[in-house]
Amino acid sequence: MHSKTVAVVMTVAKLATAVVSCATALMLVHIIPDLLSVKTRELFLKNKAEELDREMGLIMSQEETGRHVRMLTHEIRSTLDRHTILKTTLVELGRTLDLEECALWMPSRTGLNLQLSHALSNIIPVGSSVPINLPIVNEVFNSAEAIRIPHSCPLARIRPPVGRYVPPEVVAVRVPLLNLSNFQINDWPDLSAKSYAVMVLILPMDGIRKWRDHELELVEVVADQVAVALSHAAILEESMRARDQLVEQNVALDLARQEAEMAIRARNDFLAVMNHEMRTPMHAIISLSSLLLETELTPDQRVMIETILKSSNLLATLINDVLDLSRLEDGSLELDAGVFNLHEVFRQAVSLIKPIASVKKLSMTLILAPDLPVYAAGDEKRVIQTILNIAGNAVKFTKKGYVSVVASIAKPESLRDWRPPEFYPVSSDGRFFLRVQVKDSGCGILPQDVPLCFTKFAHSQSGSNRNTSGAGLGLAICKRFVNLMGGHIWIESEGLDKGTTVTFLAKLGICNNPNESTAVASRADQGSADLIGHNLFAKELPRYQRSL
Repeated sequence: MHSKTVAVVMTVAKLATAVVSCATALMLVHIIPDLLSVKTRELFLKNKAEELDREMGLIMSQEETGRHVRMLTHEIRSTLDRHTILKTTLVELGRTLDLEECALWMPSRTGLNLQLSHALSNIIPVGSSVPINLPIVNEVFNSAEAIRIPHSCPLARIRPPVGRYVPPEVVAVRVPLLNLSNFQINDWPDLSAKSYAVMVLILPMDGIRKWRDHELELVEVVADQVAVALSHAAILEESMRARDQLVEQNVALDLARQEAEMAIRARNDFLAVMNHEMRTPMHAIISLSSLLLETELTPDQRVMIETILKSSNLLATLINDVLDLSRLEDGSLELDAGVFNLHEVFRQAVSLIKPIASVKKLSMTLILAPDLPVYAAGDEKRVIQTILNIAGNAVKFTKKGYVSVVASIAKPESLRDWRPPEFYPVSSDGRFFLRVQVKDSGCGILPQDVPLCFTKFAHSQSGSNRNTSGAGLGLAICKRFVNLMGGHIWIESEGLDKGTTVTFLAKLGICNNPNESTAVASRADQGSADLIGHNLFAKELPRYQRSL
C-alpha cells in the first residue's frame, strides 16, 4: 500500500506519460511519410546506381569489342591474299578470345559438302567434310547471328574423355561469300548463287568459361569483315587474272596487227607493181588498136578491133580504180592540192562524155552557176575523176532522154534544200562547198537499192536494171574521194524508170590569182599518170564513137 501522496504522484506521472505518448503519436503521423519517401529515394538511387554500373559495363564491353574489331580488321585487311586473310582471322580470334579451336568450313565446288579448309589447333583434321544439308548447317545458314551449337555435332567433333567432364561451349557463325559478277577462281566454289562458309569457335576444354554477349557480337562483326576482305581478295585475283589475259591478248593482237600491216604493204606493193606493169601494155594495145582502125579492114576485123579497143579502155579504168581503192582503204592516198580552172574541169569532163551521149541520142547539158568561181584550190584530178564516174554512170544507164550536170556554190541560206540529214558542213574562211548535181532520165533506182550503189561490187535482188550487173568500183571510189575532200554524196530517185539524181559536195579553196594555175597544172600533169587513159581515150574518142 502506498500513501495518498505517492498515489497522486504516480497518477500524475502516468497522465503526463500518456499525454507525451499522444503528442509523440501525433508527431509521428507527419514524420512517417517523410521517412517512407527517404526510403523510396534510397531504393531508387540504388537501382540507378546498379543501372549505371550495367551501362558502364556495356560501354566498357563495347569499347573493348570495338578495339578488338579495329585490331582484327586491321590485321585482316593488311593483305589481299585470301589464304593469309583466313589464317590471320583464326589466329587473331584465338588470341583475343582465348579459344581452344577456331575452324573455317568452306563449301566445295559442287556445293554439296562443307570442307574444313583452315583450323587453328587442328583438333578437327583439315580436309574433313560434312554434308551441307545437315539440320545444324541449315540452322547456321538461316541465322545472321552467332549461335551456340552442340559440342558433339559434326561441325565441332569434340569427343569428351571418359569420366567426369564439362564440355566447352561452341558457337558457329556464317561467313557470307559475296556474289560477284563474272567471278571464277580455280579452287573457289561457284558463287553464281548465294552461299556461305561456317566459322566454328570453341572455348577452352575446362568448361569454366562461358560465351558473353559482347564476345558473340565481336564474332559476328569479324565474320562480316572476313566476308568483305574475301570479296576484295577475289576481285584482286580476278583482276590479276584478267590483266594477264589482257596482256596475252595485247601481245597476240600486236602480232596480228604487224602481220596485217605486212600483208597490206605486200598487197599494195603488188598492186602498184601490177598497175604499173599492166598499164604500159594496155596503153600499147589501146594505141595500136586505134591505129589499126585507120587502116583498111574488113567489117568483121573492124568489129573485132573496136571490141578490143573498148575492152582495153574498160580494163585500164578498172586497173586505175583498183589501185585507187587499195590506197583509199589503207589511208595512203592523199589529196594533191593545187590551183586549177574549175570551169575548164567541167568542160573537159562533159566533152569526154558528150560524144558517147550523142551516139545514144541523149541530150547532154552543162550548167555553171554565175557565182561559181573560175579558179579553185584542191585536187583537180580527183574532182574530174568524180565527175567522170558519176556522169559516165548517168549516160550508161540512160537509154533515152537527157543527162544534165549543174555546178554551183552551196550557200548557207539553202541548207534545207541540199543538206542530207547525216551531213553537217562547216564553212570556213577561204573555203566554199562545190555542189555538183548530175541528173538523168534513165532507169532509176529503187529506194532499198540506193545504199548498195556505194558498195563495191554489190548486186541487187530487186530487179533494178541499174544494179543487175553490179555496182562495180566507180561510185564506191567517188564516195571515198568526196569524203577526203570534206564533202558528202547521195542519190535520189523516185523509182524505176523515173530517173536518178546524184549530188555531191566538195570543199574547195577560193583562189583569186589565176597566174598560179599554169605552174600548178603543169606539175599536176607530170605527176598524174592515172589520167593517161582519160587523155588517150579523149584523143581516140571519135573512132570509139563509131564503134558504139
